[in-house]
Amino acid sequence: MSKLVTDATGNDLTYRIIGAAMAVHNFIGPGYKEEVYERALAAELRDRGIGVERQFRVEVVYDGAPVGLFYLDLFVERTVVVEVKAFAHQLTNDERAQVINYLKATQAPVALVFNFGRRRLDWIRVFPGRDGPIMRVGRDDVRKSGRRNTTPPEYIPLSKRAAPE
Repeated sequence: MSKLVTDATGNDLTYRIIGAAMAVHNFIGPGYKEEVYERALAAELRDRGIGVERQFRVEVVYDGAPVGLFYLDLFVERTVVVEVKAFAHQLTNDERAQVINYLKATQAPVALVFNFGRRRLDWIRVFPGRDGPIMRVGRDDVRKSGRRNTTPPEYIPLSKRAAPE
């Protein structure tokens, strides 16, 4: 069965986020630090009625003990991880690997990586590994863990967990 990652209006959320990123890039252009684009994209998403949290805290826990901490640039509707870059070069597999780890930690079904540092906006969709059943997000295949995260949003631990159902 296929399923879209949709917002409250039923629209594909990733397409709405990409549209917001394009609007930001068209207005600001390349040449600024990542934080400028992160703040601008968060503001644009809010203006479009899309829920977004900046610098969302994720703690890595091993066997009940915290072993690491990182922050997502943006967590949209607590469903889509958004990573903002401002490189003069194209996006690489390093950026893809970074957000794959974020997807594992948050159990989000999809991530978007934007590179605002070039004359034309670069972006890629990134999906989790092969840990779960295939589902559809827009026109792209995605794999998603069958387990839903039930911990408070301020604290999403990556820990030993049961295998997907």
